[in-house]
Amino acid sequence: MKRLIVSIALLLNGSLQAAEQTVYFDYFEVLPLFWRQVYPEGGETLYCDRKFGRSRGRNINIEHVYPMSWVMRSTGCYSRDACRRTSRRFNQIESDMHNFYPSLREINKIRGSSPFGIVKGEARRFGRCDFELDSKQRIAEPTPASRGNIARAMFHMKESYGLEIFTRQGEMLQRWHREDPPDEAEQRRNSIIEKLQGTRNRFIDDPEAAESLRF
Repeated sequence: MKRLIVSIALLLNGSLQAAEQTVYFDYFEVLPLFWRQVYPEGGETLYCDRKFGRSRGRNINIEHVYPMSWVMRSTGCYSRDACRRTSRRFNQIESDMHNFYPSLREINKIRGSSPFGIVKGEARRFGRCDFELDSKQRIAEPTPASRGNIARAMFHMKESYGLEIFTRQGEMLQRWHREDPPDEAEQRRNSIIEKLQGTRNRFIDDPEAAESLRF
């Protein structure tokens, strides 16, 4: 597995303490680890709350909440494969499990790289799945139960890698974060990912930290 173990300094209880971070550089090798350790008994998909078990089937895959096409543009690569070949930063970002969530393959594909927002009219195109897409405005509206998780994943990527979130989107995500605070499942997931890669999403641990973000 392409990874690097580095020592980092963390400010804990007012003092600096040493910790190890495992930086992964191969998304395809991280995927099996993620499924085995973070969702060993199954779980629910991000956008539709669809339950799945150990045998999730081919209709469920991994969604990068912060789209990798946005990272690709910021990196200056002409394709995702080119980014994987030439940019260690891209590979590290692509392999960060805090940005991974299970998704129905169809909904993942439909969302693509659309930014999040509120779609007027609430037209249900995907059966019982509470997910809306305005194809003209290219806006994706997820179910309310997933909005806080989405916001905190986006905030983590912004803070950890300097990735851009536009002002309007960021302010909306802050509202979603307040309306849908971290629950026990999200906190447990955060701790599991910390064991795997040595980093936490601090917006789960300290929800008030999101108020200081500027977009």
